[in-house]
Amino acid sequence: AGVMPPLGNFADMKIADIDTTLEVNLSAAILLTRLVVPQMRERQSGHVLFTGSTAGHAAYSNIAVYSATKAAISGFAAALRADLSPSGVRVTEIVAGRVETQLYQDILDANARAAMYASKVVQPDDVARMVVAVLGLPAWADVTRFDIMPTWPTSPSGTK
Repeated sequence: AGVMPPLGNFADMKIADIDTTLEVNLSAAILLTRLVVPQMRERQSGHVLFTGSTAGHAAYSNIAVYSATKAAISGFAAALRADLSPSGVRVTEIVAGRVETQLYQDILDANARAAMYASKVVQPDDVARMVVAVLGLPAWADVTRFDIMPTWPTSPSGTK
């Protein structure tokens, strides 16, 4: 999933936290991909998976830089897919929302964690099962993106 700087207003963020978030969530993914893609293209097979987030597709307060890195991953995955699909290399973005990870333990206070766990939370094993399913598909089947979200408790308005 990457890293998320402390929650808070963008204007109050430390430059070091911004740099770390960009390096881990975006630069590392791009640079690692650059290392493996030439061999995949040569073999005319392979599968690149990126960990996206709902934060890259919707606006949430107090996580501007994290959201920016996840939106960039989504754009990179789409552009890379256009580059690589003629050579038989597949690219999939995993878009997950509220997965129980250390990230939530690190950024949420006890009250926020309790509220989050009062609702449903996707487990890492749920995401892993989806990844295994995608990787097990035949070479002609290309899952460009899959979204996995928790089911939400009924809201006060009665909708989900």
